[in-house]
Amino acid sequence: MSKMNLLQAINNALEIALSSDSKALCFGEDVGHFGGVFRATSHLQEKFGKHRCFNTPLTEQGIVGFANGLAAQGMTAIAEIQFADYIFPAFDQIVNETAKFRYRSGNEFNVGGITIRTPYGGGINGGHYHSQSPEAYFTHTPGLKVVVPRNPEQAKGLLLAAIRDPNPVIFFEPKRIYRASVGEVPDEDYQLPLGKAEVIREGSDITLLAWGAQMEAIEKAADLAEKDGISCELIDLRTLLPWDRDTVANSVKKTGRLIINHEAPKTSGFGAEIAASIQETCFLHLESPIIRVTGLDTPFPLALEKEYMPDHLKTYEAILTSVHY
Repeated sequence: MSKMNLLQAINNALEIALSSDSKALCFGEDVGHFGGVFRATSHLQEKFGKHRCFNTPLTEQGIVGFANGLAAQGMTAIAEIQFADYIFPAFDQIVNETAKFRYRSGNEFNVGGITIRTPYGGGINGGHYHSQSPEAYFTHTPGLKVVVPRNPEQAKGLLLAAIRDPNPVIFFEPKRIYRASVGEVPDEDYQLPLGKAEVIREGSDITLLAWGAQMEAIEKAADLAEKDGISCELIDLRTLLPWDRDTVANSVKKTGRLIINHEAPKTSGFGAEIAASIQETCFLHLESPIIRVTGLDTPFPLALEKEYMPDHLKTYEAILTSVHY
């Protein structure tokens, strides 16, 4: 085991992926000698050469189009989009080509060797164009997988699983905790299952669900609720597409209550899909309405970032509302 922050765990996973797969390539804007804007790819070009880890032009559509072509020829393409806010120029390539390549050919050819890494979310005073959480856009697209880790140990295992999964994967990295999240990470090569949520704390009164950096918010809220005698069950969804309905439903059937926390705006956020699905499955078990604690339906603000964020205090208030309904 080694102590790593989330960035170091991602870098370690990339090093293992490139070492164990001679067809793997890592590329994106400034990922070469510079190591990317957050240094996630530091020293990879030194270790593997400019033909395995290299810079691309500043064109997100071109990065994903290039990745599609590589993967169609059997390569393992690990592409970085520098900020999730800038994934939108590549949106057509991702949803109309990457996601549908396999289906248009009856699986005679596919681009399942693609992993698209991108940092998402607020908390760094990045303003409108460096703070968005666009995961819900891609959960509407069959043919993709969408994964979000919460800490270094999860990041390494989930990223290695994403790179080796036979389907295209978008891997959203919570940049607010790139260096703030530190923990023990196994040194060896390991994978964590995609499509499987994790119950990280057992409870009996209410289920709290989140992913990525927002796990910290629900953990702090659960600690506050515990002082009031409220027992919270905490679930990290980890994979948004496909998402683990069974684990969430089983928890809600036990507790009778559900709060979903995500940083993206409320309207059409992924919490809406979860709420609709869980009420279909758990309607007769619910003791109160499902509550979403989310970002606001506004462009991400700079000056009022703290007011925008769905923090532990907002989550704690929602817990009290649900329990005392």
